[in-house]
Amino acid sequence: MNTKVDAITRIATESDIDGILQLQSQNLYANLSGDELADGFVTTPFTPELIRALLAQDGAFVAESEAGIVGYILAGGWDFYAQWEIFRLMVARLPELRFQGEKIMVDRSFQYGPVCIDRAVRGSGILPQLFATMQSSFTPRLPIGVTFINQLNHRSLAAHHRKLNFEIIDEFEFNSGHFHTLAFSTKS
Repeated sequence: MNTKVDAITRIATESDIDGILQLQSQNLYANLSGDELADGFVTTPFTPELIRALLAQDGAFVAESEAGIVGYILAGGWDFYAQWEIFRLMVARLPELRFQGEKIMVDRSFQYGPVCIDRAVRGSGILPQLFATMQSSFTPRLPIGVTFINQLNHRSLAAHHRKLNFEIIDEFEFNSGHFHTLAFSTKS
């Protein structure tokens, strides 16, 4: 495990977009070798315009250290994420899913992710710190967060399921890939 890294977590601003994009590029599935994929990856690429749209919804969060942006979480409503086919599939499946005994409703939940932590600081405690910042922002707005994780992304699944206690509520296939759907409460 890495040593603790001093980082500030906060809602992102326009000036963070370049740092988010740089971290995304370094960890995007399409840009990584087979060995690098084993250490975790980001599946959905975001453009500056897409990040700006989430900034307008207070749906972008960053971890910043002396080295710059070392982590980010993007999150938002299903109407925003519906521009991608995989999220439309998830929304279609939501009415059949339960989290803590409750039906997951589109108007009472949101999409969490993508999430990325710089490889140099993974395991240092930044993810839980960044997650807590995002979680406190969404608590007054929506009670349930939902995400998907590619079943090949063992590191992300372990971090979210074991460390952050996300509950696996579904599995699905999309474009020959296999995915877990996970949910969590915004109340800590």
